[in-house]
Amino acid sequence: MKLTGICASFFILFYNIAPQQAEAQDSCSRQCGKMLGKCSCQVTCKSLGDCCPDYREFCLQISPYSGSLMGGKDFEILNVTFNASSDVRCRFKQEIQISGYVAQDGQAHCISPLLYETGFIPFEVSRDSGLTFPYSGNWLSVHHSKVSAVEKCTLVNDTKWQYYGTPNTGGTLTVTWMNQTLPTRHINIEVWGYQETGQTYSETWMAEWKYLYTLGREEPNSGTFTFTPVPAQANYSSWEVGALRISPSRYSDGQSNIPALWSSEHALAWHLGEDFRKDAAAWATDKCVKWDLKEERLPNFLEEVADCPCTLAQARADTGRFHTDYGCDIEKGSECTYHPGAVHCVRGIQASPQYASGQQCCYDSTGTQVLTGDSTGGSTPDRGHDWGAPPFKRPPRIPGLSHWLYDVISFYYCCLWSGNCHLYMKRRPSSDCRTYRPPRAASAFGDPHFVTFDGLNFTFKGHGEYTLVESNLTSLRVQGRTQPTRLPTRTVAQVTGLSAVAMQESNSDVIEVRCSEYSALEVLLNQEVLNFSEQSWMDLKGLFLYAAAGQNVTVMFSSGAGVEVRARGGFLSLTVLLPEKFMNQTRGLLGVMNDNPGDEYTFRNGTTMPLDASPQQLFAFGADWAVGNETSLFTYDTQFLLNTFFYGPKHNSSFLPVFVPHEDPTDPLVPEMARLCDSDPFCRFDVLTTRSLEVGNATRISHQNHKALVESLQPVVSCGWLDHPAKGRKEGTNYLMGSTIRFSCDQGYSLAGSEERSCQLTGTWSGNAASCLPSTDNHQAILFGSIFGVLGFLILAVLIFLLYRKRKRANRSPNAPESVPGEKELMPARGTNL
Repeated sequence: MKLTGICASFFILFYNIAPQQAEAQDSCSRQCGKMLGKCSCQVTCKSLGDCCPDYREFCLQISPYSGSLMGGKDFEILNVTFNASSDVRCRFKQEIQISGYVAQDGQAHCISPLLYETGFIPFEVSRDSGLTFPYSGNWLSVHHSKVSAVEKCTLVNDTKWQYYGTPNTGGTLTVTWMNQTLPTRHINIEVWGYQETGQTYSETWMAEWKYLYTLGREEPNSGTFTFTPVPAQANYSSWEVGALRISPSRYSDGQSNIPALWSSEHALAWHLGEDFRKDAAAWATDKCVKWDLKEERLPNFLEEVADCPCTLAQARADTGRFHTDYGCDIEKGSECTYHPGAVHCVRGIQASPQYASGQQCCYDSTGTQVLTGDSTGGSTPDRGHDWGAPPFKRPPRIPGLSHWLYDVISFYYCCLWSGNCHLYMKRRPSSDCRTYRPPRAASAFGDPHFVTFDGLNFTFKGHGEYTLVESNLTSLRVQGRTQPTRLPTRTVAQVTGLSAVAMQESNSDVIEVRCSEYSALEVLLNQEVLNFSEQSWMDLKGLFLYAAAGQNVTVMFSSGAGVEVRARGGFLSLTVLLPEKFMNQTRGLLGVMNDNPGDEYTFRNGTTMPLDASPQQLFAFGADWAVGNETSLFTYDTQFLLNTFFYGPKHNSSFLPVFVPHEDPTDPLVPEMARLCDSDPFCRFDVLTTRSLEVGNATRISHQNHKALVESLQPVVSCGWLDHPAKGRKEGTNYLMGSTIRFSCDQGYSLAGSEERSCQLTGTWSGNAASCLPSTDNHQAILFGSIFGVLGFLILAVLIFLLYRKRKRANRSPNAPESVPGEKELMPARGTNL
């Protein structure tokens, strides 16, 4: 039998109640997002029916809603029609004011500006030349690499662009674009450069994105442009990182904040000066050496960058702190151009606290970390985090661009344009995993079943809103809403499941994930439903948000805490990951994280309940963790939600679930259940209570996934990297417990120390450090060589002395008497020919 899922059945309940129209006179002008005296300017007013009369006029809806932080995206204001004579101005963050326009259909348009930050940017609109700005909305600024290909121009064979001028790389270059994206007949193609000026890590450190020159002017908007690069003038060739911009030719050269398509940022090898083209390796070597000297003077950011996970399994499981590096993704074929030998890389999600630096971790096909000490394909930390860091705007926190200046162009200097990669790897060594500690995982799924951080399993089927986990350490709160669902007979089942999860940390944005129609996930940001049609990754206040195909949402908080929510079998499945610093800092239904399952059933007042508590006692324990309206993070945007959870009890004590389902051997469902669930108690429980094999299977999968996650996150002992001895070699690049490294020496040298060393449980290597010393035969050869060398020198000295005496006698006068022994000899004043 098939159960109607919570996500679908409760969507009907949510929205079948007709909205009530509010009678109000307040205005939403400059008040969007606020609750006014008699009406609302909050987004929830649309479904509750209590909007102020002018809500739709002043609270803007736009399309598209996102674009590159580099600017140039034309977006339309959908819900307001302006007069053709209106002088439209758009102001972002109350700082950047640009000119908009009114199209022939009366819809106003704005152009997104250059923004040195990512995330939702508030903007306002004026129709009176900037005198007043009564209209407001939000624009999503995203990392340039995350916008779609149609929003950028493409460097055809981008490797050629970035190697142009090096040996055997020349000819023409081509850039292409979707010409429909820019509605104009002619375009200009410009070169822009990026640099950071001022004293590093000081108040004078500033970002500069500057127009340099125009490659092509009044070119047809055909979607392709080909040219033969020539060295830039001297005052431009010093710009080594930049991008192309394609814009309508009606705008002047270098005009800012106009409709445009940008290329990806890249190394401007193709425009560098003649000195680069004459000897690229020498030019790059000089740059590499200067970069190395500069790095010597900069603060050591490596000390505050977190260590990498020890294994690929850990790296992929620790989703609260690490995310896939799209330049080396095992899910997309492991095309790891800059990391040969690796199959997958991840990046640390959060930048380091002081220097805003980033971590990268790469792994080979065995799941072992690839280190720069063993391979140029090893992972390298970054002085500038590729994704930037709040509060952005200033170096080294500029998303993408700071990373290019301090970590990428230097890689070109040292590794790609010259043979000095050892200098780069010296400054960007891989981090091993000796100090890495995996997070702890807790889960809730199915009907609903809980697995705590310390591994205790229990079932609590309350109907209400509850604290799943909270921590005073970072003011983290994760709350869950549970609701009964309907059986196929349309009767309400005596079981509940998670229908919504809401979360916040400190003063971060509030994220809520809930079921919507067709069992998909609906994600709310500060009570407003998010649209993932353009972006699946969002940089938000205090967190990052990633949504995959509407069935999986991951929230990554700045503390490293991670929350994953999935839609599975009509219920929500939840996983919470917490770093080690949360030990003894949690409470709620997911328990006290302290390696002691005995105190998992801790009430709000600190009292505990024994582990052998009855289902009825567990029901009382769960009820104790019901949230209050004053602490609730949930959105109540329908009358049903208001009546049921806001005005109604947070824990519905009148709802009595099935505590222990009866397993009747004569029930025809039981044999099918046994084949499906085997010994999984949660799967069997849910099949019996819901009469649904589909729900049971979803529960079984969720339970298996949790166990696999816990297994992947088991601690691993690392003994740290071992170098090969001078004049010798090593075999093996795995430095985890149980691995063995073997050493050997070059010909003419003998091994001193241990021939092999094994990583022990204590985190130390067995044996003694290996070194290679000259062998005995080699010692003798060196001794004899030294003796013959001394004899040769003596013979040469005697010959020189005899030659000197002979030539001296030849220079004497024929009548000069021979010297008398003991008499002082007179030397010539000058001109002596020795």
